[in-house]
Amino acid sequence: MKVKEIMVRDVATLDVDDELSLANDIMKLGRIRHMPVVEGRNLVGILSERDLFRSSLVEALGHEPGETRAVMKAIRIKDIMITKVVTTSPEADVKDAVQLMLTHKIGCVPVVQGGELVGLVTETDILLLFLKA
Repeated sequence: MKVKEIMVRDVATLDVDDELSLANDIMKLGRIRHMPVVEGRNLVGILSERDLFRSSLVEALGHEPGETRAVMKAIRIKDIMITKVVTTSPEADVKDAVQLMLTHKIGCVPVVQGGELVGLVTETDILLLFLKA
């Protein structure tokens, strides 16, 4: 089975110049754990829930919610995103995508074609595939 058969095509993304507060809102409201970061349609990074927590350390330091929000509005996605993104292609075998996730200990693999983001495969997609088998 190919990655293109199970990948999510309608992927929520962030722009490099978006504020961390926007990522926080989208990820919390949408219950999203990984968000690709794009410039135009080109994948340039990824932000995970873990990265968001690490960058939101201000909350753990006892700041008021309003102060935390102000700090999060001052931080840009490009300042905290992971830029060395492990990717796959739509034509790759699903087994290869799973192997990438296991090898790199990551919860998703962006699917790119010609540098452009075309989809995303997550642990949940793999589990759903297993359930359908």
